[in-house]
Order: sequence, then C-alpha cells, then structure tokens
Amino acid sequence: MTNPRSVSLQTLRRPRRTRRSLLAAALQLIAVTASDVAAASTGAVSDFETRQSPEDAWWTGPILASSAASVPRGHFLIEPYLYDSILAGRFDQEGVHRSTSRSHSVRSTVSVQYGLSDRVTVGATPSLGFNRASGGARSSLGLGDLSLQAQYRLTDFQQGRPIPTTSILLTATIPTGKYDRLGLHPEDGLGTGAYTGTASIYSQYYFWLPTGRLLRARLDLSFSISDRVNLQGTSVYGTPQGFRGHAAPGDSFAAYLSGEYSVTRNWVLAFEVAHQHGKNTRVNGRNLTALAHTADAVEYQTNSGSSHASALAPEVEYNWSSRVGLLAGAVFTVSGRNTSETITTVLAVNYDL
Repeated sequence: MTNPRSVSLQTLRRPRRTRRSLLAAALQLIAVTASDVAAASTGAVSDFETRQSPEDAWWTGPILASSAASVPRGHFLIEPYLYDSILAGRFDQEGVHRSTSRSHSVRSTVSVQYGLSDRVTVGATPSLGFNRASGGARSSLGLGDLSLQAQYRLTDFQQGRPIPTTSILLTATIPTGKYDRLGLHPEDGLGTGAYTGTASIYSQYYFWLPTGRLLRARLDLSFSISDRVNLQGTSVYGTPQGFRGHAAPGDSFAAYLSGEYSVTRNWVLAFEVAHQHGKNTRVNGRNLTALAHTADAVEYQTNSGSSHASALAPEVEYNWSSRVGLLAGAVFTVSGRNTSETITTVLAVNYDL
C-alpha cells in the first residue's frame, strides 16, 4: 500500500521532544473534540445558540483522508500538494526506535479530478520530486509514479439521517518513476517499478457540536496489491550493482480517520490518525558482479518482513471561498515495526472549477 512540506534545524535536532509535545497537544485536542461529539449525540444546541448551516462551512480537506463526495458533473477539482519529508529514525522488528542516517525527500503531486456525472468522478495524479541522501548527494528532479482513479458515490449525507456519504474508489498506479539501474546514485530512485491496484471505500459524516459549529469526519479504508517487478542493478529495493532478478512487493492495507472542526466560515482545524500495514516484500535474483569471485555469492535473496506504522497529523485550513482553500500541516510517524520514522510537512491548495 502508498506524499507533501519545511522543518527547522532545531526541530530536526530534537525530533523526539517535538514528537512528545505534539502528541500531548494532539491528545488534548482529541479529548476536547470527543467530549463535544459525545455531548452533541445526546442533545441539540442550546436555545441561545444556532446551528451552523452546511453552506456556511467552507472546507479544504485533510492531508490523508480523501473525500467520499463526488465532484459535481462537469466540474474539475484541482489539488496541488507539496511534501517535504525528513527521515528521523527507524522502528526495528521489535518496534524499538533506532537512530539512523538522515535523508530528505521533496515530492509534488497534482490531483486533477473531473465529475463525469453526479455519482462518478475520474482523475489522475502525476508526481515529481527529488531525494537528498545523508551524505549530501542529491538526485536530479524527476518523475514519480502516476495514479489513475475512478470513484462511484453510493450514498449521500442528508441532515437528520444516520447514513454517511460513502463511495468506492479504484486506483491504478503506473510505474513512471525511475526505480532500478541507478548505478552509484540510489537517491535517483523515485518510483516503485510496480503496477499497483488499490480498492478503497470512503465515508464522510457531519456532526453538530454543542457550540453549533460543524465537525466533519472521514474514514477511508484501502487495500493494495502489486505485480512482480523485474530489476537490474542498483534499485529502490536495496539491490547492488550487477544484480539481475525481481522483487515481489507485499500486499498492503491503510486506514485513515480524520476530523475537521469549522472554527469560522474561513478557518478549519483538522486532525488525522493513520495506520498502514504491509506484508513481506521478497527480492530474488543473482549478483553477476560476484560471479568472478565466488559461486557462493551469486545467489541473492532478501525479505523485508511485514511492517506497520501509525501516524498523527495536525492541520489547519484557510478558505477564501467555498471553491478555493489552503491546507498546511504535518504527518508524524509515532510508532511502528520494521518501518521508518518520518516527519513530513505538507502544503496544498484546493481549487474547484
């Protein structure tokens, strides 16, 4: 299963302290919001308060959880994202945090969606970016993989009814990014080399809190499978020069839960919880470079092992109108097993044409 955003040097030198502070603030926000939601479920807004109308709430949308709503027929929804990600550590097979050499990656994606009908939305998301290794070597700007999407809305939210907006989404990821034959520059790898199919179900619901303001909640679930990747030489799968063989990426699952609180018509505070799980990725082949030295070194095989990661993402949105908004936030890996700890800052614009 599968970016993005600037972090100060002070933050980079103290990732653990920053993570603890953000976790404390995040838990406080969750506690306050949870109490409001609980109160909202037991009664209406008090007499001296009025409910915010859905038309009075403007949204940009969170970083990770996508909308279950369809794009209106004949309209475009364009969302450019900028991701700035720092590798801050690693969680080993036992889930213990370990220090590691820092690396840095920048990605940009542009999601373009079009409403074919009131229920059907199609779209494409190209990407580009670059990597900077811990030794200072930087890749040139290059293309990443391309995603194509088709979404069908099943149900639509109606005030006073318990049914959320739901939709199903099929995504095909095309391996347009460089992934092998990297030579002495492994940082040039920006793709996976795999054709990947993803099936997702999205849901979205609105709650009125005791303040009268709206809380929009989303829950997205996705499952991905990838085909086998033929590899030559140095690759994003860690193979050395002279390698010939293939990689079999494991299936993956992702769950994203988000809440957006409409503070005013223009300002929105958002928070997300994410969990990802991936099965073992196996690499098999032969190291032809070693052939001249010893036959025992020819066979090459690695197994990544299964992995999982959990992340938190505090965010803020500003909307100039119901059609144009700005999103800023960060995604922090807080726990995991056999996975990287990353700090990713994100900046995005949402434009409805």
